Amino acid sequence: MLLTIFGNGVMANAMIAGLLEHGFNIEVFGRDEKKLQTLSERFRSQVIVSVYEKGVDISGKNVILCVKPYALDEVAQYIKGRASTLFSVLAGTTIEKLQESVKAAHYVRAMPNIAAMFGKSTTTLTGDKESKEKALKIFGAIGKTLWVGSEKELDTATILAGSAPAFLALVAESLIDGGVKEGLKREDASFLAQGLFESFSALLDNYSHPSLIKDAVMSPNGITAKGYAVLEDYKVRSAFIKVYKGI
Repeated sequence: MLLTIFGNGVMANAMIAGLLEHGFNIEVFGRDEKKLQTLSERFRSQVIVSVYEKGVDISGKNVILCVKPYALDEVAQYIKGRASTLFSVLAGTTIEKLQESVKAAHYVRAMPNIAAMFGKSTTTLTGDKESKEKALKIFGAIGKTLWVGSEKELDTATILAGSAPAFLALVAESLIDGGVKEGLKREDASFLAQGLFESFSALLDNYSHPSLIKDAVMSPNGITAKGYAVLEDYKVRSAFIKVYKGI
């Protein structure tokens, strides 16, 4: 299957490796020739790259829009024809807006995250059910997928699956800095934090609820219980819940 990607930024680069490994053919259109050349060199010319010009014909193609949301109107000026399916990874950009900008038989919104570069994205999808199986196949090449029934659900999932890696990076950085403050070498604190996140993924896979992990670790009057109380005092749980208000 040929995929036509508009955009050559971080997310596009993150997705391409996984897509190539799963046998997709890829052409990329962007406006920065130097960045396009770098992309081509990175993937050893397996990707066809072109600077988009007025009249890029997408007729019958499967198109992935992977540009900044504010750039949609500009990019749309260079597109003609009617795509088979338009996949958009533009956060907060509705299907209605996409329909106004680019012609396609079907529309799907997708929200991957940058772990796609390691085949570990969790991508939320919604849109025309006629393209559901196609969407699951494409985005399954870069990790796990979840199809939801509405754009509202996808917008909420954007925080959990799309933005939350940045929140967890803050958690990791803070734990490392705390360890250094108490005397650990930074490289040792970083090693332990990396191991923590790797092992925690396995715990989530094998416990039916996160609270059970907490209960398994926490002993009466132990350091975990005391540390947990500090987090509650500073309303860490409340802060994470309230990040959804940023939608």
